[in-house]
Amino acid sequence: MKIVVGGQIDKQKVYDAVKGVVGDRATVEIKDDIAAAMAVKTGQADYYFGACKTGGGGALAMAIALLGMNQCATVSMPGKMLSEEEILAQVKAGKKAFGFTDQHIEKVVPIILKGLGF
Repeated sequence: MKIVVGGQIDKQKVYDAVKGVVGDRATVEIKDDIAAAMAVKTGQADYYFGACKTGGGGALAMAIALLGMNQCATVSMPGKMLSEEEILAQVKAGKKAFGFTDQHIEKVVPIILKGLGF
């Protein structure tokens, strides 16, 4: 499995959170938003993780534009994080790109990865 990190802020923090869970069981790479979304669109990557201040704007704008809204999920926004059950439902629904706020990185990343089998 290959996971790309896009989004507008804290890419290294998102990378570290993902890598901390997956270890060597998946490839994780930081890319700019367009390259990350294109990697998922072309099958070079399986999933996209991105953070921004709103959870949906800068985190997912390029993913939404290139993959379509039906492939993207905002799992947290300022002051509100989806429940674990709601996040896992997004993963189960086949979403490929996940956006969240920087304040929720350590909480949502492990839940998303749990849904992906880690």
